[in-house]
Amino acid sequence: MSTPQRTLTGATLDVDHSDPAYRAWLKEAVRRVQADANRSADTHLLLFPLPERWGIDLYLKDESTHPTGSLKHRLARSLFLYGLCNGWIRPGRPVIEASSGSTAVSEAYFAKLIGVPFIAVMPRTTSAEKCRLIEFHGGQCHFVDDPRTMYEASAALAAETGGHYMDQFTYAERATDWRGNNNIAESIFRQLRSERFPEPAWIVATAGTGGTSATLARYVHYMQYDTRICVADPENSCFFQGWTTADPDVACDSASRIEGIGRPRMEPSFVPGAIDRMMKVPDAASVAAVRALEGVIGRKAGGSTGTGLWSALKLVAEMVAEGRRGSLVTLLCDPGDRYLDKYYSDAWLAAQGLDVAPYTEAIESLLRTGVWPGAELSREPAVQ
Repeated sequence: MSTPQRTLTGATLDVDHSDPAYRAWLKEAVRRVQADANRSADTHLLLFPLPERWGIDLYLKDESTHPTGSLKHRLARSLFLYGLCNGWIRPGRPVIEASSGSTAVSEAYFAKLIGVPFIAVMPRTTSAEKCRLIEFHGGQCHFVDDPRTMYEASAALAAETGGHYMDQFTYAERATDWRGNNNIAESIFRQLRSERFPEPAWIVATAGTGGTSATLARYVHYMQYDTRICVADPENSCFFQGWTTADPDVACDSASRIEGIGRPRMEPSFVPGAIDRMMKVPDAASVAAVRALEGVIGRKAGGSTGTGLWSALKLVAEMVAEGRRGSLVTLLCDPGDRYLDKYYSDAWLAAQGLDVAPYTEAIESLLRTGVWPGAELSREPAVQ
């Protein structure tokens, strides 16, 4: 005869943090961000005119046509969706970002869209026009004198206010779905399908967070394209040195004069192993290139566009010298009207000690002869 077994069990611990009001707010916030993307047509792919005999097509992906006027609109949308779906962005609490301008402009737009406060922590040298745009979209500007302190200041503000530090420099590369979802790489290749060279030899990007170059590189690897990725780095930025020396701890003391790109440290979103090539571009060359762009297509663009364009033109010259046909793509990152007091001001150039004349002559010589002036290449900027 068997005896009944008695099993001693503990109580089931059960904690439910469900919040119907918050979930309703979250659902509406995500809907609004996604609806913004559906309302926006894709950005244009502009053709930079080159001599027909070269058999080379150079395109600029015009990200200035986004609602907030820059490449960072894509990033801000992805960061907001990432933060919302992770439960980090909450109603009534501020979103805080360390940004030199364009990302902050775009994030202020999305914060206003979903009804949360926004604070941008930025260097005091940020252009007045970018500050105006942040405030136009309902954001606040919090200035720091030393750009290297932006991260700590942003984290401190988030802790003080109970808000969320967005931290684009950490999350840019992971917030974007690089396999598809209308990222910039998918968009470029879709727009090139009907062109004579639909698979570009090179795509040139510049690095602020490093998220764009990571997305481009991952996408071409995932799709098994032969396209290579070149990242153009300005002066007073550590990406080039960190990439060439494989030193993740490299840093520099000076702030980049080319707003939106160039960083004083190797940012977590920068993925060195995915990139094929880097160039260190003198700031005067970036300004010369962006001014030359206006003469060619009648459009002003920001300095980061010039950094990428200078490198793209160098690659064009290499293809001409090798007798190779094909296409290249670089980015028109944002409009030049945000920088009239900088890259389009001769007084600002003089104050910075920048002489664009040799670089302007180099571009004109290339477009006229197809030969990249070798003398210019011997004058390399200081790697910091």
